[in-house]
Amino acid sequence: MSETSRDLLRLAGAVLQPGFEGTLPPTWVRRWLGEGLGGVALFGRNFASPAQVADLTAALRAERPDVIVAVDEEAGDVTRFETWQGSSRPGNLALGAVDDVALTEAVARDLGHDLATAGITLDYAPDADVNNNPDNPVIGVRAFGADPELVARHTAAWITGLQSAGVAACAKHFPGHGDTSVDSHVDVPRIAATRAELDGCELPPFRAAIAAGVQAIMTGHLLVPAIDPERPATLSRIVLTDLLRDELGFDGAVITDGIEMKAIATRYGLEGAAVLALAAGVDAICVGGDHADEATATRLRDAIVAAVAAGELPEERLAEAAKRVEQLAAWTAQARAAAVPDRLDGIPVGLAGARRAVRVTGAASALPLAAAPHVVEFEPPRNFAIGPETPWGVAVPLAARLPGTTAARLSAAEAAGDFHTAAAGRPLVLVVRDVHRYEWMGRAVATALAARPDAIVVEMGVPASVVGATHVATYGATRANGEAAAEVLAGR
Repeated sequence: MSETSRDLLRLAGAVLQPGFEGTLPPTWVRRWLGEGLGGVALFGRNFASPAQVADLTAALRAERPDVIVAVDEEAGDVTRFETWQGSSRPGNLALGAVDDVALTEAVARDLGHDLATAGITLDYAPDADVNNNPDNPVIGVRAFGADPELVARHTAAWITGLQSAGVAACAKHFPGHGDTSVDSHVDVPRIAATRAELDGCELPPFRAAIAAGVQAIMTGHLLVPAIDPERPATLSRIVLTDLLRDELGFDGAVITDGIEMKAIATRYGLEGAAVLALAAGVDAICVGGDHADEATATRLRDAIVAAVAAGELPEERLAEAAKRVEQLAAWTAQARAAAVPDRLDGIPVGLAGARRAVRVTGAASALPLAAAPHVVEFEPPRNFAIGPETPWGVAVPLAARLPGTTAARLSAAEAAGDFHTAAAGRPLVLVVRDVHRYEWMGRAVATALAARPDAIVVEMGVPASVVGATHVATYGATRANGEAAAEVLAGR
């Protein structure tokens, strides 16, 4: 192999951030790191405990000291670091409901210290989307809210807090995934806003992120005709170079959302999407949520090299992308050395934030509960970002406070079942997630309330619909949100 070919392979490897299976790096990842792989992406399957993750990242750095170790950790319903127990922090919508930027910064810094201790250097967060469509199937509680100014100030605070702990932040999903009813894991969302509307709603949080010094921005697989009517943002030079680089002035690393997501992979293929993304201005390709194997990484690397050879991807553009990845790695090394050592050990800032977010509407006099209740949790389909393994709900923490609490979890197929017998003579608690989005859930809750108007409704999603005589909104379904709701129900 010629020196030129080896250089191209090294550059192509430098711009990849693949995932892998297991709680220790497989042989192929170790080998690739020695050959120039720029980073890796960790997913829930890679986490067993903080100590185990620290061992994993140490093994990665034994092969390449400056490797970027990334994770999709939003400290909310989307959690990888605490995937098997649920996040100990309240999530973005809860923080937006409190609207205390000092709290948001403190929660993000607290998370940053945990990630840094485990050897993670890049977090694919915060979610900077403005969730101005309550029917959004994939953002929802992941956003700080529906008001652009609120989202902007909390995005900036979150970035400041995380990066002060030595972990690079990555604002997503540019240019804004909030105003859509389509999940980009499944199909291409279309943002129908005019350019003026984008300037007033979707773009302010990203402007705030750039002003706050965010080190990376993640693209959204979104078609935004007001900017580029032909290609999704991830593959659009107009969006990523003309708008993000030239107009907004961002000079950090641009990273794709999962390149295997159907919004772009179905039409362009993994290899085609990766090449087009790099040509458009992307600096790093995230892959491995679904395709976590060496064969996929090889396909992408070889496709990038072939595109350079064919003149489809300028070598200068590939070299520029690899340079930005290198600069991001250098920033993380410097930031870890200068991290703010002011973590408040022993003070659960996440639970404190979740407590402040809880809102009770209606008959607050019905709380606390007079006896151990029967809890019915309605389980909606999980979106791909949250994943199926992360626990949620109120029943478990409530049972710890009120022994004798019983519970049932019902899906759409089971929601019409008779759960009133179990609640006879006892308080009834109905726990929902985004009840406004699911007709079956709304019907089941209405039927239950007709029979038991004293039932308490706990909404752990977006509280777009307030039902029941007593309504408790948590603004998220993390472990911390569940514990805060249980405290309100049982009396703290």
